[in-house]
Amino acid sequence: MKNNIVCDLKTGVCGVAGEEEIEVIDFNQPQKSINLYYVTDPICSHCWAIEPELRRFVEQYGHYFNLHTVMGGLLEKWHDGPIDPANGIYKPADVAGHWREVGEFSRMPIDGSLMVDNPVQSSYPPSRVFKIIQKQHNDAVAFEFLRRAREALFAFNQNISDSSVLTEIINKLGLNGEAIVNEAELPVGQQLLNEDFALTRSLGAGGFPTVIMMNEENKGVRIVGGRPLHYYIDGLKQVLNSEQLKPKQRPSFANLLQKEKLLFSKEIEVMYDVEQSDIISFIEKELAPDQYKVNEILGEFYFTATN
Repeated sequence: MKNNIVCDLKTGVCGVAGEEEIEVIDFNQPQKSINLYYVTDPICSHCWAIEPELRRFVEQYGHYFNLHTVMGGLLEKWHDGPIDPANGIYKPADVAGHWREVGEFSRMPIDGSLMVDNPVQSSYPPSRVFKIIQKQHNDAVAFEFLRRAREALFAFNQNISDSSVLTEIINKLGLNGEAIVNEAELPVGQQLLNEDFALTRSLGAGGFPTVIMMNEENKGVRIVGGRPLHYYIDGLKQVLNSEQLKPKQRPSFANLLQKEKLLFSKEIEVMYDVEQSDIISFIEKELAPDQYKVNEILGEFYFTATN
């Protein structure tokens, strides 16, 4: 997993460029039901950008598939050569401008200045922590860690390759952060991560995010890059060979905020089809004043549950 990173704003891909938007693929491994593989990385800016679409897709269509989150290994370490020459990225400081551009384009806030002052040296430490949490607990807890790590990195400018930052994030999940970080640094952490890297290769995922859906006939679709919601719905229809899907009712905003703890305006807009200009009135209609707090970062509102 040492390929040069390529992050393209137009296609929403971090990784190998030139992938098709929705590509029909065929697998020979037998599966008992539809599996969705989300190949990602904790420091993938375009993965952060598609959180609104991915959340709604999983909330409304997740009953059709088993979700598997796979670590892809975006950055092992910095080196003397170019990392992403297409975006002018040769050293950590070059990432800051690219990240800000992705944040402004997607409206999922990205500060990025830490890549100048205190850069992330590798995406492997948080990836290993993800795998240890997944092993010790379950996919849902690991996915929650991934979300908190991305919030810390992109919006709140914390270095998630730092052990103390990772420990604090894990502790806030009610887990033993020090013990988990220590185990992630043992050989088992890299072994688990290497298994994900092998799966990533077998799935043919060269860029992040990549979403792959496979049906019982071992056929499926591969969707590369950050895409609008309808791409994922259309891909699922292809896998199911069905023109009609029955989405679940969207959760109430009160329940969603209680579950997610923190949501940015764009995430709420996508989930509930709300215009940006109407977001405050929507919140005021859905929640009592003592149920939430509203804050602003980098020109975007975000909302947190108060209990």
